[in-house]
Amino acid sequence: MLREGEYRNPSGCAISGIFSKEGKRIGGDTIIRSISTMHDRSNGLGGGFAGYGIYPQYKDLYAFHIFYDSPAAKETCEKFLERHFDIVNLSKIPVRKIPQITDEPLIWRYFVTPLHVKLADSQLDEKEFVARSVIRINTVIDGAYVFSSGKNMGVFKAVGFPEDVGNFYRLEEYEGYCWTAHGRYPTNTPGWWGGAHPFAMLDYSVVHNGEISSYDANRRAMEMHGYTCTLLTDTEVITYIIDYLLRKKGLTLTEMASVIAAPFWSTIEKKPPEEKERLTYLRTVFGSLLITGPFSILLGFDGGMMALNDRLKLRSMVVGEKDDMVYIASEECAIRIVEPELDRLWSPAGGEPVIVTLNDRR
Repeated sequence: MLREGEYRNPSGCAISGIFSKEGKRIGGDTIIRSISTMHDRSNGLGGGFAGYGIYPQYKDLYAFHIFYDSPAAKETCEKFLERHFDIVNLSKIPVRKIPQITDEPLIWRYFVTPLHVKLADSQLDEKEFVARSVIRINTVIDGAYVFSSGKNMGVFKAVGFPEDVGNFYRLEEYEGYCWTAHGRYPTNTPGWWGGAHPFAMLDYSVVHNGEISSYDANRRAMEMHGYTCTLLTDTEVITYIIDYLLRKKGLTLTEMASVIAAPFWSTIEKKPPEEKERLTYLRTVFGSLLITGPFSILLGFDGGMMALNDRLKLRSMVVGEKDDMVYIASEECAIRIVEPELDRLWSPAGGEPVIVTLNDRR
C-alpha cells in the first residue's frame, strides 16, 4: 500500500489553454502535448478540447457537433434541423479508430444558419433562436445531444484520457488561435461522452477543475431563466450562468467574474465608494449565481479566453506569457512543455480574472 508522500495527490482534473493575441494559427497537437503532461490528474473517464478559429471557410455559420445514440435519433434530429435551419454542409466528424476510445456514438457535424422565415416568426434575435434550438434538441429528441454550437469554433470530447481523445479526433489536422483542454476526474457523476468537458453554449466553452457546493441553488436559478440542466453536472450550470450573464444581461467579463466569484462583503466594504456600489449591486441582483466551492475555470469565447479561480483560490492555476502567446494551466509543466522560455510566469489571486483577447478586438 502506498503511503502519504509516496503517491501523487492530483486534486482532480486538469485544464490547459493556449492563446495567440495576434491570431496566429496553433496546431491541435500543441494543446495535446500540454494537457498530456498532467495525465495523472485525470482517470480516463473524460477528456476534451475546444478550438477557436478552426473553421475559417465556414466562419459565418454555426457549427453543430452532435452525438447520436442511433440512426433513428439522427433522422429525427435532422428533420428538426431542416425545419429550422439552412444546412450548408454536413458530414461525419473525422476520427481515428484507436483501442483506448470505445463505445463511441455517431458523431456528426453540421454547418447551419437559421432559416429567415423561422427566425422572423420566432421574434428572437439570432443567438437566442440558436440557443433555444440547441436546448430543444438536447431535451426533447431522445438520443441526440448537441455538444458544440458556436461559429468558427468546435468542441471535441469523449470518454478517455485527453491525449487519447485528441488522437481520436485527429486534432493535429486543425489549427486555431485559441485552444482549451480538459482531463477529467469525475467525483459525483459517471463518465460518459456528453459529460466530458468542455461544456459549450454558442461560442462560450468552459473547462473546469473543482466541485461547486452551490449547484442546486445555481441550477434552480438558471432553470427559472429558461435553461434546462439535463446532465446533473456543475460545469453545465457554470456554462449557462456565463451565457446568461454575458449574452442575455450584457455584463462585461470582469462584472461576470464579480458575480460568480464575488468578493466577500467584508472586502466590498473596504472598496472606494463607486466600486463598493457596483460590487454591492452585482452581489445583490445576482446573488443566486454566486458559485461557492473550489474551482478553476477556463472560458473560451469568440476572440478571447478568460481564466478564473474561486475567491479562496482552492484550485491551482498558473499563467505564462511569451511574446504574443498566453498559456494557462493547472500546473507549470503543462506550459513549459510547449514553451520552455517564458517572458513572465505568475499565479492569479483568488477571484482575479485573467482576460486575453485578440489584438484587433480591443
